[in-house]
Amino acid sequence: MEKILVTGADGFIGSHLVEELVKSGHKVRAFVFYNSFNTWGWLDSLPKEILSEIEVIAGDVRDPNGIRTVMKKIDVVYHLAALIAIPFSYHSPDTYVDTNIKGTLNVLQAGRDLETERILITSTSEVYGTAKYVPIDENHSFQGQSPYSATKIGADRLAESFYRSFNMPITIVRPFNTYGPRQSARAVIPTIITQLLAGQEEIKLGSLTPTRDFNYVKDTVNGFIKIAETDKTIGEEINIATQREIAIGELARELIRQINPKARIVCEEERFRPEKSEVNRLLGSNEKIMRLTDWKPAYSLEKGLRETIVFFRENMGKYKADIYNL
Repeated sequence: MEKILVTGADGFIGSHLVEELVKSGHKVRAFVFYNSFNTWGWLDSLPKEILSEIEVIAGDVRDPNGIRTVMKKIDVVYHLAALIAIPFSYHSPDTYVDTNIKGTLNVLQAGRDLETERILITSTSEVYGTAKYVPIDENHSFQGQSPYSATKIGADRLAESFYRSFNMPITIVRPFNTYGPRQSARAVIPTIITQLLAGQEEIKLGSLTPTRDFNYVKDTVNGFIKIAETDKTIGEEINIATQREIAIGELARELIRQINPKARIVCEEERFRPEKSEVNRLLGSNEKIMRLTDWKPAYSLEKGLRETIVFFRENMGKYKADIYNL
């Protein structure tokens, strides 16, 4: 039984990962963002029988001492803590450098000093920028089309350097767009669903033509776990992707069909990315993860969307559907 640390455990993917690890019998330490309300993010919504099995520690990934302390006596680290909203990164890039790059460096330094057995660094498909070819494999070039993606490129390259310089057991895990229950309304699928469930008949979006490769969150979590289970993935960068793409406009029309066929799409200027910053196409290759592990996606987009809609119907009180969530 491994002792596992999940940073960013209070977030969307992190909370699902913690939940699955506990169900699998692991001892889990959850690192959550310290706040004066003493809230643990989405961990607070977990069943009591799950939450009671988790060791929760609050802190800040930007604090090297806090990270070093929380990583003591840990076998495996899943490093998910990050700032992820692209529009907010235009506004506050310094914060993204501090959290995504320096925060990752803190994890790497502590892991080196403590001789941690495995470290999984969470990347993002945004590091590739607009596809130069599809499906995008791990050899695709990188392009920082937003301050967010630039900081994730920096974090990834730091992780690579620690593997190559110090022979550390590091894997860079690169999920394509993850969606599902507990996702914040700054992401496109919750943006559409919450507006529809709030009864709005004008669904406000930005550009409709970009395509994305959407992973249901349970598939993403399973990918992380499968990658951690084999030494064949050490030193590798690995996509988690369905190898299927859909345009944002088509996605919106499908959700409109399922929830309120009377609704229509309105494109708002403030929701568009700057022209050179928009990632127009993301379609990931999953050849590598399927070759190195026994992972494969269990959820179709249609099935995942149905489960996501059910969650948002039951949790609309937690979301602000009437504003543009940065």
